[in-house]
Amino acid sequence: MSLHKILPTIIANNQLHARWLNTLSLMENTGARKISASEDPATVTYIILKHAAEEHRHAFYLKKQIEKTGKNSCPTYADEYLVASNYSKYYLNKLDVEVSRYLKKELNLSGKDLRFAAYLLVTYAIEVRADELYPVYQAALDGAGSKINVKSIILEEEGHLEEMINQLRQFSPQWQLHADRAVAIETRLFNDWIVALGNEVN
Repeated sequence: MSLHKILPTIIANNQLHARWLNTLSLMENTGARKISASEDPATVTYIILKHAAEEHRHAFYLKKQIEKTGKNSCPTYADEYLVASNYSKYYLNKLDVEVSRYLKKELNLSGKDLRFAAYLLVTYAIEVRADELYPVYQAALDGAGSKINVKSIILEEEGHLEEMINQLRQFSPQWQLHADRAVAIETRLFNDWIVALGNEVN
């Protein structure tokens, strides 16, 4: 089942919609924490700080949108307040682990160099996904006449993708090759997540 088919079902059920928003908030928050964890204390840049701050703001914004469902019922990121909780909680961690393995094997990186390279590739793959997911979600919200909107997130995520490409170009002349590998890993994990989401929603 595709996201296009799952989202109208989610949006039509306020309780489910609240959990969906909470799940997106969890994933944005996980991304923000991963960016912060990859920082080098001495060489962290303006772009990295900006990106982490904006991901944290997205997590907060999505959490705030839950109120518009009429179900202020997701106080934490505990399993019962999420959809496809296991896949949602570990999706980014699995992506990070698999991309890090790839970088160790192909580029023989370690330590802070590995952490930074993994940040670049994982974040790039996530931004490619966000540029697809949020517009699909917004279209479903518009179709349902929902008060909820994610337009501000869409604008910022587009900017993030441009920033990641600029950083990747400085990282390696073969950046596209490595980025494509990260996207392939993410696509497999995302498809697993969609299957789990579809099973739970239906």
